[in-house]
Amino acid sequence: MVNFTFRGLMAPVFTAFNQDWTINTAIVPEYAQFLADRNVPGILVHGTTGEGSALSVAERKRLAEAWVAAGKTTKQHIMIQVGGTAFPDVKELAAHAEKIGADSILTLPELYFKPSNEQDLIDYLREISAVAPNIPLLYYHIPVWSGVNINMEKFLNLSVGKIPTFQGIKYTNNDLSEGYNALKAADGRYAVFLGADTLVQPATALGFDSVIATGINFLPDHFNSIMAAVRANKVEEARAIQEKLTAAVKVVTKNGAWVPTMKVAMNAITPIDVGLARSPLKNLNAAQIRELQVDLPAVATL
Repeated sequence: MVNFTFRGLMAPVFTAFNQDWTINTAIVPEYAQFLADRNVPGILVHGTTGEGSALSVAERKRLAEAWVAAGKTTKQHIMIQVGGTAFPDVKELAAHAEKIGADSILTLPELYFKPSNEQDLIDYLREISAVAPNIPLLYYHIPVWSGVNINMEKFLNLSVGKIPTFQGIKYTNNDLSEGYNALKAADGRYAVFLGADTLVQPATALGFDSVIATGINFLPDHFNSIMAAVRANKVEEARAIQEKLTAAVKVVTKNGAWVPTMKVAMNAITPIDVGLARSPLKNLNAAQIRELQVDLPAVATL
């Protein structure tokens, strides 16, 4: 029986690119140790932040292998996102993740022949589970990007006993009402990871105990401090830290799209150079990069 006990912070890591746009796997051990040293016990590879859909299957396999190897040293939980490509490739990536010893897999929905209801999604996940029967499987709910907006409370309640390896969801949606209902669905048996940097404090106050958010890569202390303050019932302290985190996110993203701006932020305030974003994403120009490098440090401290 598959067992999934991980809870806490998980960084959706960036894919580092060299100047010729090949993937930089050499930086992975240093990157993993950087996060481990800052009390980030989990890693998500090939999420939205990691530009998984911009990589070939061969690249995704090679990068997954590098992170699984690094995780054996740092003792971090390594989750591999396998969706966002043709369905045969999704299943190939799921089987590969299990084979190399990843700790869990996450998948986007089918993005062209989209599931239209809860049963469609269950059927899709059951096929993935069948090719990776010994590894926990989670679903990536990100309706703004995927276009699949199935109610997660209904889906989780209906899924019980129907997907052998299914263990929870990554919930990237600003609707905390639905998120709370998902958290309580199926008698609370499933893990529900919040996927929103600007909602950590209110979500944690509602009972969320796990977060996968881009800012964990370069502002991990903010996330750890918010969750610790909520657990200690220090409501005003948690709210104040969330306000600082939200202010930092606004500074980072004001001149561009999420992933390209977040990569510049990572490069600006950490020793880990993840390069720029791969096409078709549009990177910041030199002036915008410089502006971020100047403005971010002023709002990035606790």
